[in-house]
Amino acid sequence: QIYLVESGGGLVQPGGSLTLSCEVSGFTLGYYVIGWFRQAPGKEREGVSCISSGDGRTSYADSVKGRFTISRDAAKKTVYLQMDRLKLEDTAVYTCAAEITGDYFYRCLRETSDYDDWGQGTQVTVSS
Repeated sequence: QIYLVESGGGLVQPGGSLTLSCEVSGFTLGYYVIGWFRQAPGKEREGVSCISSGDGRTSYADSVKGRFTISRDAAKKTVYLQMDRLKLEDTAVYTCAAEITGDYFYRCLRETSDYDDWGQGTQVTVSS
């Protein structure tokens, strides 16, 4: 059983920053992909960013490029999403997911069915 626990969500003003954490347990980390997704009320789930363990490749949705940064700490089994210059439209529930073969990085933002397990999500609200 893979466990993913997100933390770091909260309320922030436009232009502010938050760092989300995704702590992973329950499997030995070899090659894997961790993705961050978000879903706002009334909208479809959107891939935000993902990272590959093997070579550290990253991918970002166009809507967050230049503002969000994904990173990993293998020793802590944690993946981070640094979110800067937050906008009202970034408000959503953010969820991380694990794909434990590492084979599907090339479609990590769009193919949710590749992911083996999901966290519960953390709310991010951007409001003045």
